[in-house]
Amino acid sequence: MTINILEALNVRVVGNGEKYVVLAHGFGTDQSAWMKILPYFMSSYRIVLYDLVCAGSVNPDYFDFRRYTSLEAYVDDLLHILDALRVEKCAYVGHSVSAMIGILASIRRPNLFSKLILLGASPRFLNDSDYHGGFEHGEIDKVFTAMKANYEAWVSGYAPLAVGADVPTAVREFSRTLFNMRPDISLFVCQTVFTSDLRGYLGLVRVPCVIIQTAKDVSVPLKVANYLKTHLGGRTTVELLNTEGHLPHLSAPAVLVPVLRRALTR
Repeated sequence: MTINILEALNVRVVGNGEKYVVLAHGFGTDQSAWMKILPYFMSSYRIVLYDLVCAGSVNPDYFDFRRYTSLEAYVDDLLHILDALRVEKCAYVGHSVSAMIGILASIRRPNLFSKLILLGASPRFLNDSDYHGGFEHGEIDKVFTAMKANYEAWVSGYAPLAVGADVPTAVREFSRTLFNMRPDISLFVCQTVFTSDLRGYLGLVRVPCVIIQTAKDVSVPLKVANYLKTHLGGRTTVELLNTEGHLPHLSAPAVLVPVLRRALTR
């Protein structure tokens, strides 16, 4: 990327603490997804926020379809950002796909991360002979077909399912950021995420991990959290949230904040 990555990906550093915390959003959102969480951590941490290159808040011209064919390119972006900010050590909170980006980044640069907090993480969404990821190939193909056929209709159906709980404001907010994405970029990223399999990397992680998982998540079955705990190489704990959905930072911030605080101070 010859462009200034800090400008291109809307990087911001907020808060008054000594220690750095990175908040990395998942597919279909942008950094605004953390707005309900931020106030609780501003006094204790320096918080790094940025937008994934696929987010609707980023100029779509920066999305290179040849480059972003795997999560490694997103890992490059994250490490470029932290190097540009001269961050030497940080805790990393990654939601959904960004949880996996954090895992890969920590394998490359273990000394950069004090801990990984993985919110709604999945190393593979597709079921396998001995692995329950939650989706069959046919179901995923139907998702891609629906996204191609009528993106707006797909968003209107998907957003309430993903939010899971009956929180209309969260559904509206998730719909807004999904609609902000250019449909072809959204489909491409969705295909990249749903066809990736990072199970083989988990044992290489040496950084302590905290897995945060809701009681019911349409995208990530509980079995996946247990799989991560068993297979991650670092010291790993699982925190179950007594709420539903894939986006608790949007739908249940009051439930998430104390667990996040505990995970960061542990």
